[in-house]
Amino acid sequence: MCGSNDVVKQDGLYVCQNCGTKYTVEEARKMMIEGTVDVQGTVKIDSSLELQNLYKLARASSIENNNENAAKYYEQILVKDPNSWEANYYAVYYRSMSCKLGEIRKAANNVANCLPRVIKLVKTHVSDVTERKRIVQEICLKNSMISTMLFGAATNHYMDIDESIKYKFAEEYIQNIIDIQQIMYFYGVVLENEFKEDFMSVAVESWKFGINIHTKLFKHLNSQAQDEQLKIVGDYVAKVQEYEPTYEMPEIDYGKSDSGCYVATAVYGSYNCPEVWTLRRFRDNTLDETWYGRAFIKTYYAISPTFVKWFGETSWFKRLWRRPLDKLVASLRSKGVEDSPYQDKY
Repeated sequence: MCGSNDVVKQDGLYVCQNCGTKYTVEEARKMMIEGTVDVQGTVKIDSSLELQNLYKLARASSIENNNENAAKYYEQILVKDPNSWEANYYAVYYRSMSCKLGEIRKAANNVANCLPRVIKLVKTHVSDVTERKRIVQEICLKNSMISTMLFGAATNHYMDIDESIKYKFAEEYIQNIIDIQQIMYFYGVVLENEFKEDFMSVAVESWKFGINIHTKLFKHLNSQAQDEQLKIVGDYVAKVQEYEPTYEMPEIDYGKSDSGCYVATAVYGSYNCPEVWTLRRFRDNTLDETWYGRAFIKTYYAISPTFVKWFGETSWFKRLWRRPLDKLVASLRSKGVEDSPYQDKY
């Protein structure tokens, strides 16, 4: 049938090890002598043995952390058994685990996008409730593992970028993290839609994991983006609290953008940009050197956070402060205050 002559005798028949077709002794002998057998009529090819071998190879590769081979074997299984939830999920999972840094968003989206079909297959083809629960929990665990791996890879890469050019990659990093946490958020939603109340404890854990990833992003956002993302986090906190009323959102780390240069950050849109670097140097190396300068800093930090919170996103506020800040920055630069990346003294 397939051109192979690799056959093994089993239960009185010869079974092709390539395609799984079974032959009588006479057909096998003829095949060995003359090549392929001309079989008339409809032939049902039994590929169960080949599938068993592919599953063994795929699972063994996963145990050995050989992501490339695991993905390859699961993709072969998909060709022969497109309704396998395991192959549908793990073909994407292991391919995504092998992604390059520039493919992180694509990998995260691929994992998230495969979840509706995978869970639909579990619902359709796995009738045993205990087995269903095991599978749903297994997928949740694997989602958290790949989310952690992608988050770590994206964060380490971003932190290793030279400070002088890091701001150019900030938006890419932010989008990477947003797409990564969507894996966990979306999985909870899929479970909620397909199984209603049956597996909501797993959905809740998935949402909580997504929230933990999401809240680590805020220190890299400007105030407007923080407000937008905080609303999304709040929506999922509310979903968790439907099932766990005592749950509280993790404390958000707003980073340095919440600890200094409030007005300048609001005007220029980032705590890490050339203009704010200049102003931070002036604060640490000039104002902080005198008693009246330190008094000004103390007063500024006591008043400006609330002021910026109320008006920082309004256009009139930014216009009001932009011109005097631009003049101050220009004056400081003319006096030798640098605008290169800067780490705060305190």
